[in-house]
Amino acid sequence: MLHDPKRYTVTAALPYTNGPIHIGHLAGVYVPADIYSRFLRLQGRDVAFICGSDEHGVAISMKAKKEGITPQQVIDKYHHIIKTSFEDFGISFDNYSRTSAKVHHDTASEFFRKLYDAGDFIEEVTEQLYDAEAEQFLADRFVIGTCPKCGHAEAYGDQCENCGSSLNATDLINPKSTITGTTPILKSTRHWFLPLDRYDAFLREWILEGHKSDWKPNVFGQVKSWLDDGLKPRAVTRDLDWGIPVPVEGAEGKVLYVWFDAPIGYISSTKEWAAREGKDWEPYWKNEDTKLVHFIGKDNIVFHCIIFPAMLKAEGTYILPDNVPANEFLNLEGNKLSTSKNWAVWLHEYLQDFPNQQDVLRYALTSNAPETKDNDFTWKDFQARNNNELVNIFGNFINRVVVLTNKYYEGRVPQPNEFTDIDEATLTELRAYPAVIASSIERYRFREALVELMNLARLGNKYLADEEPWKVIKTDEERVKTQMYVALQIAAALSVLSEPFLPFTAAKLKNILKLDAVPESVSVFGIVDETLSANDARFNNHVTSWNDVALKQELIAPNHHIGQAELLFAKIEDEEIQKQVDRLEATKTANKAENKTAEPQKDLITFEDFGKLDIRTGTILEAEKTPKSKKLLTLKVDTGIDVRTIVSGIAESFTPEEIIGRRVTVLVNLAPKEIAKVESQGMILMTQNAAGKLVFINPDADGVGNGEGIS
Repeated sequence: MLHDPKRYTVTAALPYTNGPIHIGHLAGVYVPADIYSRFLRLQGRDVAFICGSDEHGVAISMKAKKEGITPQQVIDKYHHIIKTSFEDFGISFDNYSRTSAKVHHDTASEFFRKLYDAGDFIEEVTEQLYDAEAEQFLADRFVIGTCPKCGHAEAYGDQCENCGSSLNATDLINPKSTITGTTPILKSTRHWFLPLDRYDAFLREWILEGHKSDWKPNVFGQVKSWLDDGLKPRAVTRDLDWGIPVPVEGAEGKVLYVWFDAPIGYISSTKEWAAREGKDWEPYWKNEDTKLVHFIGKDNIVFHCIIFPAMLKAEGTYILPDNVPANEFLNLEGNKLSTSKNWAVWLHEYLQDFPNQQDVLRYALTSNAPETKDNDFTWKDFQARNNNELVNIFGNFINRVVVLTNKYYEGRVPQPNEFTDIDEATLTELRAYPAVIASSIERYRFREALVELMNLARLGNKYLADEEPWKVIKTDEERVKTQMYVALQIAAALSVLSEPFLPFTAAKLKNILKLDAVPESVSVFGIVDETLSANDARFNNHVTSWNDVALKQELIAPNHHIGQAELLFAKIEDEEIQKQVDRLEATKTANKAENKTAEPQKDLITFEDFGKLDIRTGTILEAEKTPKSKKLLTLKVDTGIDVRTIVSGIAESFTPEEIIGRRVTVLVNLAPKEIAKVESQGMILMTQNAAGKLVFINPDADGVGNGEGIS
């Protein structure tokens, strides 16, 4: 753990190019990584923020087969969509590459070859699942089956998304090919394995002894569990036709396993960046004065904390990650995000409905980030955080400061007079915030850091509310100059400290305050002197770094001319939120209809068996909720024979009031049965429509009276 590194290499997990980016990706990986990188830059640190598209996963081949196009067409399409989404949301990568690039193929091949030549791999002939109909081996997600650890029926051949366990395809119970749906057979094939068990002692010392106190509990706990279960050799090659060819003789038709290839993508992307910028890439990966930090989701912990470090250790010239601050998963409106089921908020679609409101989503996701446990995104919470916090606290403070400065001083920062104890205390508290927020960010507690940022805006609001310059202006104009000067210092501080979290807002605020503009002139004691430099220490109105906020006595100078007020945030109305909720409900209904399967046919009956059923029409006369039950209604039904009591499980679909007088179809000769302490004397016949909604099987209303049979 480095206390004062000379440089930082910050990586964000390479997204698969088999679909666009949704809010779960942002919340779990890319917004936290961006906050951290922007913060480091504001501190004047040497940072390489690295990412790129992962274009060799089995998911790519599956998408290509599904859409009837080539894998290259898939990656070209989604690489552009993903890269654009990151740019739209201000994810400030220093380099965003792709693993189909030549520099990556060369880097990954060289890495493999060095380990191969050093004898670091085990070469084995093993039996792997094979689809005889498709004539190919079933790697990873080309096979699905029951997880041997949790019993989940739809686990993949590389991982169970239900319990998070990393698997081999041969571990699955009742495996099926996702290509043909057939049951695969076992067939011999040769592969190379990284013997992870050789690195057990190294990993235990490095992680369990070296990082117990500074790694997140969820990360440390998962890694410890893996080590306690015993490490086994892990395949680094696959039988596939899409990927980086294994660079040794006798490996025709085999490619590098994506989880050997993908993390090397961080290195190749750094090489690409360094070549473009005229830098040397090696210090960012091979110098012990560099701090390496991986931002990932919890499903990637094992690869970044065990497999990739073992690869780096085997290669011998690379540094190891200082931290791997993995987040848990973000759910959506109570359900797991799912690309295949379209249960997601896609970034490109979000911007269609909320244009220029990227920071609102960044704020909501950071406020509710799944840092230690799975969290839930809801549109109501999104609306509340925007309206109650961004609009009412942050935006309200800035708007009042700018409006009053333009109203009282024609947009000029006033010269303060004597400071009161309240003024001094407020400015002292202001200067403490950079260290407070930094402490949270450096410990990867971004939710906590964001709360502290908003506390600075609250400080500004409280100061104005307590001092009431709009009232004091009537009796003491000189006092108001000091009040507005103090408030403007807070506004200037917010323009810097908010940048890691709200980059678009920070830029807009700096523009309003004209903090990036050279002043027209500098006034000394009321006399304009055109010869003084705008960079003169006495008149410098540029607050440019994180440390400026803590160290500078003055963040925005007297006589500096600010701009006119603009709303930083707009209130989000109920109708806008309801539109999003309705869209998700429509998705849920469509999924139910698509996934609905007919019940299997029951055993055959004879015509005589059917003839025993006495089905008649009837009318519901009374209906009430059954005591102590959420699902049952107790009905009084006129069957034409009699009025009888029937208990029916329809309370979650109908209210008692809406079904009184309803014509229904009744099985009248069903033996009485006690349900919820009420004797039920028949059954109302129901079914479900295509949308899964419960509906009555209605009798023909024309000429059919109560008690008449149906045949």
